Amino acid sequence: MKYIMSIDQGTTSSRAVIFDRNAEIVSVAQREFPQYYPANGYVEHDPEEIYSSQLQVCIDAMKNANIIAADIAGIGITNQRETTIVWNKNTGKPVYNAIVWQCRRTADMCRELEEKGLTDFFRERTGLIINPYFSASKIKWILDNVEGAREQAEKGELLFGTVDCWLMWKLSDGKAHVTDYSNASRTMLFNIHTLEWDKDILDMFGIPISMMPEVKPSSGELCRTSAEILGGSIPICGCAGDQQSALFGQKCFDEGDVKNTYGTGAFMLMNTGSTPAVSKSGLLTTIAWVIGGKPVYALEGSVFIAGAVIKWLRDELEIIKDAQETEKIALSIPDNGGVYLVPAFVGLGAPYWDDDARGIITGLTRGSGRKHIVRAALEAIAYQTCDVLDAMEKETGRLSTIKADGGASANNFLLQFQADISSRTVIRPHSVESTALGACFLAGLGCGMFGSTEEIHAIRSSFDTFTPSLSGSERLRLLSEWHNAVEKTLTAR
Repeated sequence: MKYIMSIDQGTTSSRAVIFDRNAEIVSVAQREFPQYYPANGYVEHDPEEIYSSQLQVCIDAMKNANIIAADIAGIGITNQRETTIVWNKNTGKPVYNAIVWQCRRTADMCRELEEKGLTDFFRERTGLIINPYFSASKIKWILDNVEGAREQAEKGELLFGTVDCWLMWKLSDGKAHVTDYSNASRTMLFNIHTLEWDKDILDMFGIPISMMPEVKPSSGELCRTSAEILGGSIPICGCAGDQQSALFGQKCFDEGDVKNTYGTGAFMLMNTGSTPAVSKSGLLTTIAWVIGGKPVYALEGSVFIAGAVIKWLRDELEIIKDAQETEKIALSIPDNGGVYLVPAFVGLGAPYWDDDARGIITGLTRGSGRKHIVRAALEAIAYQTCDVLDAMEKETGRLSTIKADGGASANNFLLQFQADISSRTVIRPHSVESTALGACFLAGLGCGMFGSTEEIHAIRSSFDTFTPSLSGSERLRLLSEWHNAVEKTLTAR
């Protein structure tokens, strides 16, 4: 019996999931790691803590499953995207902390590019808008602000990588500096049409091409682990950014298929097939995956703060003990009492793309309390997703069904409210491990455990279905009040 190990490296935790050849979970291990906020709008991780936590959960998952390296046919990696790590290739040490996708320190740099009229240039080549969300401006910030970094980079001594790249470098003991096409397409440095690093954009940011990793297909052998690290040399034969991996894990193999992942952020992706679709409604064009030399593209709407708002209720406001209790709290009151929470803690993503927006709670009265704020936080996740859905429908036509996954999708109140406020059916697989499952499927295809996507499609899945029950007039009233609240965040600068 051979197994697939999925490495699922997220924004707040590192996870490893062992799957059997029927894509059933054999074991799971997870560890949270620290978040660092050195200044307003700054978000960082320690790259060594990312790696050490990820390595430990891999070891734990193998131990829990009572297997050794020889039992693993392949490893699939899925990861938080856009987070930027720069390290010295000789010492293997990062020159600075990882700058996380949520970080907004380069907003002014991006604004200057917009003022130069480069928005269409970047969208046409990379499929992305100019935004500090992506890796390009983060790399430039490190080269400009870390003492000696630019000199080292110009000597060819520094390497850049997204988190997948960093993990493969570490797991291969420095032998592999590689990434996959889906992660490359999130850097704002990759031409999604020629499938190459864009020399003009690299020069614009002053980034030597020697820093950039080799780009490989999302399925197929990318590298091998060093035998000393996990007790044997295991092929890493699947890799995709977390949202693309979730799209694959939800079996969205056909053009028009849509999924929404409720994680730290919320990310809706639609498979658009072999042709990149250009959005006029604030959506991103991205590479979903490349298999067998054939790229598949997706439209994406990105919400920066989704499940993270629940973590904020727990850690900063300290009004809940754990995320699980939010469902019961929300259901204990008949409505939100007119309270709206817009969690623009790091600006707003699609379709607004306002880096200067900041969070707000509005509609408070003397009767407002803890329960209303908790319910408003859950509702905010659904409202933001609804805004993205509306933008996606403008581009593609009406969508009847949303496939949901991610940790926060376990909340029944959230998904029922999502169905109500969107007036769409929401489907949730009984296993919400779509991100890890996507990495499993990609690795399984890459190592031959699965013969085709048709074979993967045939693997049975069970679902919960949430159907809309809200009246049209009530839905429109709630959406109007939500948009009034959003407008307050957009103008409070």
